[in-house]
Amino acid sequence: MTGWLLAGAGVAGYLVGALSPATMIARRQGLDLAALGSGNPGATNAGRVLGRRFGVAVGLLDVAKGAVPAAVFGVVDHRAGLLAGFLAVVGHVTSPYLRGRGGRGVATAAGAVLGSQPWLALVVVLVFAVVVPVARRVAIASVAAALALPVAAYALGARGWTLLWAAALGALVVGRHWSHVRSWIRTRG
Repeated sequence: MTGWLLAGAGVAGYLVGALSPATMIARRQGLDLAALGSGNPGATNAGRVLGRRFGVAVGLLDVAKGAVPAAVFGVVDHRAGLLAGFLAVVGHVTSPYLRGRGGRGVATAAGAVLGSQPWLALVVVLVFAVVVPVARRVAIASVAAALALPVAAYALGARGWTLLWAAALGALVVGRHWSHVRSWIRTRG
C-alpha cells in the first residue's frame, strides 16, 4: 500500500503543480505571458505584466499548488506529503501543459514547505524578508531562502526523508535561479 500511496502522491503533486495560474489568468486577459516581460509563467512576471493584484493572486495560487498536495497526503503518510509537495514544484518548473516550460518554483516551493513542514516555513520566510531589502532582488532572496531550508531543517532536528527533501527542494530552487546568481555576482565583483 505504501508504494501505491507514494506513487499516487507523486503523480497528484506533479499534475497539480504543473497547472499554471499565471498563464491561465493572462489568457483570460487576452495576453500571452510567454511573450511578455521575462516570459516566465510565474507570479513575479504576472505581477509585472498584469499588475500587482494579479501577481499576488498568482503567487497565492502557486503557494496553494504546493501546500495542498503536501498537506493532504501528509495527513496519510509523512513521506507521501513530502513527495507530493516536492513533485508539485517539479511540475511547476517543467509543466507538460506548457511544453516543459515553467516558473522558477519559489512560491510553489514555499507552499510545499508550508504544507508539510510549517515550522520550517517561518525560517524560510524570515530569511527571504531579511535578504530582499539588502540584495534588492527577489531572485537573490529566493536563493538565500532555498539555501537556508536544509540548514534550518538540520538545525531543527530533521533527519532522513525530511532532510533529504529539504536539500533537494533547496537545490531545485537554487538551480532554477542559477543565471540570476551568476549575474548578481558579476555586478558585485
